[in-house]
Amino acid sequence: MTQVRRGTVRELLQAGEDEAAALGAPGRPFMSYTQLRRQIEGHRDVLRRCGIGPQDRVAIVLPNGPEMAAAFLTVVSGATAAPLNPAYTETEFDFYLDDLGARAVLLRHGDTGPAAACARRRGLAIIDVVPAEGGPAGAFELHPRGEPAGPTADDREPEPDDVALLLHTSGTTSRPKLVPLSQANLCASAHNISTTLRLTSDDVALNVMPLFHIHGLMASLAASLAVGGCVVCTPGFDGLRFFSWLDEVRPTWYSAVPTMHGMVVARAARNREVVEGHRLRLIRSSSAALPPTLHAELEATFGVPVVEAYAMTEAAHQMTCNPLPPRERRPGSVGVAMGPEVAVMSETDGRLLDAGEVGEVVIRGGNVTRGYEANPDANRKAFQDGWFRTGDQGSLSADGYLTLTGRLKEIINRGGEKISPREVDEVLLEHPAVEQAIAFALPHERLGEDVAAAVILKPDTVAKEAELRDFAAGRLAPFKVPRVILVVDVIPKGPTGKLQRIGLAEKLGLA
Repeated sequence: MTQVRRGTVRELLQAGEDEAAALGAPGRPFMSYTQLRRQIEGHRDVLRRCGIGPQDRVAIVLPNGPEMAAAFLTVVSGATAAPLNPAYTETEFDFYLDDLGARAVLLRHGDTGPAAACARRRGLAIIDVVPAEGGPAGAFELHPRGEPAGPTADDREPEPDDVALLLHTSGTTSRPKLVPLSQANLCASAHNISTTLRLTSDDVALNVMPLFHIHGLMASLAASLAVGGCVVCTPGFDGLRFFSWLDEVRPTWYSAVPTMHGMVVARAARNREVVEGHRLRLIRSSSAALPPTLHAELEATFGVPVVEAYAMTEAAHQMTCNPLPPRERRPGSVGVAMGPEVAVMSETDGRLLDAGEVGEVVIRGGNVTRGYEANPDANRKAFQDGWFRTGDQGSLSADGYLTLTGRLKEIINRGGEKISPREVDEVLLEHPAVEQAIAFALPHERLGEDVAAAVILKPDTVAKEAELRDFAAGRLAPFKVPRVILVVDVIPKGPTGKLQRIGLAEKLGLA
């Protein structure tokens, strides 16, 4: 069947042959495309009876796995999906559910944790996802907690321009920004990725990425289903179980962040028989820079091409990618444009620069968001002459390969997890002893970057690093908690007197 470019996710799911495997999980039977489509239609009816229509926003708080994948596909086929990290604290859920304007929350049956507590306090509808005992991977029922609100008046099918997915992207100097992605954005991105990787209905993806991130949702899930392929959904990356999954599932490809690839390479020698018998035809890396040495080790280990992609939430994931053979894979480069147009713009006058000149990377295309929600100031800064400004610095070669040379934004990229330093600042500033706080990126051998912070205490107060870390841990997801907190008398400032995060690790002697 043909792929859908500008359409809806519901249409995209028609690509698979009826009895072909759509979703899988280690140790469980596969769900066919017929079963998946029927389940989605039935669950959409449940959502309608709960008063949820195409314009309503449904937060999804589920652990990684086939039920999470199927729940996302259900919601996005009839409403607006907003997957959230289950590791968030109640304070974080309170912010995100408020900012999303969520109408309902999908939770694992029996979940009484922070998300459930926050949803109850806010008066949101809670709908339980109840896995089907003995059923195929991804099979579940939806059971509303309490009395349903009643049927929605808007029971139309989503259209290409309707918002399908809402994700937050970390802000540098303000609250996280909300990125609305349309049905058409998702379909364009799925097409771009499947075309780049030459995916077919014979391909099997092993998904190890979180399904509350754009990487897992688009690269592994949507791109595979757009061509009628199969996605095997794991509970999340696990270096100890990866090779058993590789042996059992027999995938043809997987996509991950460099930290995960590094763990795979480190354990490959202990799993030589599995490595020698694998069925992979490619490996993909994205969401953080892939060191050329790791690129070479990964290719040597598996004997297949490793392609690095450059991606971001605002582009519904992929922007560029190193091509498969026979075209050149250029380690150190993030490849050529694969879907949207890519250019380099002068940071001073907005000119598009020639090959070899360094400037800000800009993009435009069918996969790119039309703008942040309710944030006109951010949109004025992010869009220029129809181009979206990525905040990354780089240059294009004469033959179109993009090399990133720096980051204009201050986002901390912890092994693919993007963290807003301002969010960490604000939490530390809530501590009664803290006068000033600034979070910044700390170079890390395995993760690329980790979170660090410097604080100045108020006069006549005392607070140790461990106390401040415990304080932050009670208010932030674990991956956002600073690994190092320095208590200092003075925080270095830039020439204009402003605190500068970029380069602060070096100035404080931590790098």
